[in-house]
Amino acid sequence: MGRLEGKVAVITGGAGGIGRAAAKKFAAEGANVLIADMSQEAVDEALAWISDNRVTGFVGDVTASEDNAQMIATAVERYGGVDTLLANAGIEGVAAPITEMSEDDFDRVIAVNVKGVWLGLKHAIPAIAKRGGGSIVITSSVAGVTGTPSIAPYGTSKHAVIGLMRAAARECAPQNIRVNTVNPSPVETRMMRSLEASMAPDDPEGARERIRANIPLGRYAEPEDIANVMAFLASDEAEFLTGSIYKADGGNSQY
Repeated sequence: MGRLEGKVAVITGGAGGIGRAAAKKFAAEGANVLIADMSQEAVDEALAWISDNRVTGFVGDVTASEDNAQMIATAVERYGGVDTLLANAGIEGVAAPITEMSEDDFDRVIAVNVKGVWLGLKHAIPAIAKRGGGSIVITSSVAGVTGTPSIAPYGTSKHAVIGLMRAAARECAPQNIRVNTVNPSPVETRMMRSLEASMAPDDPEGARERIRANIPLGRYAEPEDIANVMAFLASDEAEFLTGSIYKADGGNSQY
C-alpha cells in the first residue's frame, strides 16, 4: 500500500508542471486525485500525461468562489470526501520594475496567487474537517522568503501565502488540519521559461545560467523534486508538522 492509500487530494493548477507531477506522485502513493485548472484542453493534456485512472479533472477559475465550491463538491461527489488540498495554482506575471508595472498586472497576480489560495482554503477546510482532519499544502516560492527584483507582485504574493498559511495552521489545528507551504527554487517548467524570456528577451539562456549559478546544488529543480515534498506533507508521516515553510530550493535561500 502507498502512504496516501485511501486519501483524496484536490490539486489546483493541476495541469502545470508541478501540479501534474504531484498528481502522478499522489496517485502512485494510492490517493484519488482531482486536478483543477483553467481550460479543458490543459486538463485533458495533463490527464493524458499522468495516465492513471485514479486522477480525474475539473475546469474552473481559482479566483471565483463558486468554482472553488464546485471543485470541492465534485471531489466529494466522486470520491466521498477530501483529505488534502494542494493549493498550487499560480501565475508569474510580467517581469518589470515596480515603477513600470501596470496596476492590472499587479492585481491579476494577487488575485490568482493570494485570493485563489484563500478561496481554496475557505471551501476545502469544512470538507477536510468532516474527514477528521488532513493536510493543506500551499505552493509558495523561494521568492516568498527573499527579495527578488523585477517580479515584485509575484514575490509579494508568495510572501502573502506564508502569512495565510500561518494563520490557517493555528485556526485549523483544533480540527486536526495541518497547513504548510512548500517553497521551490526555480523549477524546470513553463513558468521559468516565461520568466527567463521576460527578464532577458534577447538572451533567455543567459538569464537561465545566471539563475542556475545562484543555486548551490547547481541545477533547477525537477517538478518531481517538489512533488516528493508535497506527498510527504500530505501523508500521515507528517502528522505533527504544521505552520511551517519547507524550502525545496537546492540551498538557494540559506536562512
